[in-house]
Amino acid sequence: MATIKVRAEEFNVSFAKDSFSRRAIQCRSKILLSLKKLGVKEESTDIPIESVAIKKAPASAAWFFEGKHLFFSFTGAGRFVDNLYTVQAVIDSKVEDLINEKLPFEEFMAYFAEEPDIKDARKAARETLGLHEDTTDLSVINKRYKELAKEHHPDTPNGDADKFKEINNAHKTLKRELE
Repeated sequence: MATIKVRAEEFNVSFAKDSFSRRAIQCRSKILLSLKKLGVKEESTDIPIESVAIKKAPASAAWFFEGKHLFFSFTGAGRFVDNLYTVQAVIDSKVEDLINEKLPFEEFMAYFAEEPDIKDARKAARETLGLHEDTTDLSVINKRYKELAKEHHPDTPNGDADKFKEINNAHKTLKRELE
């Protein structure tokens, strides 16, 4: 078991050692079971499964609950199956906390809430930083952010406060997705 830090909280996650595709499907099923405890039907969920679960790819789960679109994704573990294990651990933990009344309903909703146009915002953020739309490596994003921030900082002779603010917001948007 490994401990993964997600949004300043630690979760115990066991990573796959074999049968990666099967384990990814098991994780998907466990996520569906957790959400079912809240009355979320399978038709109201979207948990994409990679055909090659060992490759480096983000994992995500999206669902509708109480009229809101909720979403969680993770990329920090590297392999898709390990990212999906982390998504499962976070969702399981938060659902159990909600059921056991350790987590208020509003906090649960806020934790997973997503703006309807977040995918467009992430795409625009990558364009602002001059990155390819599939870039998910946080070290590459941070490096590019630092370069642009130095170039456009308002305290430099060629600085542009508006562009600097746009770069900061783009970085924050991508950081929230990938951390």
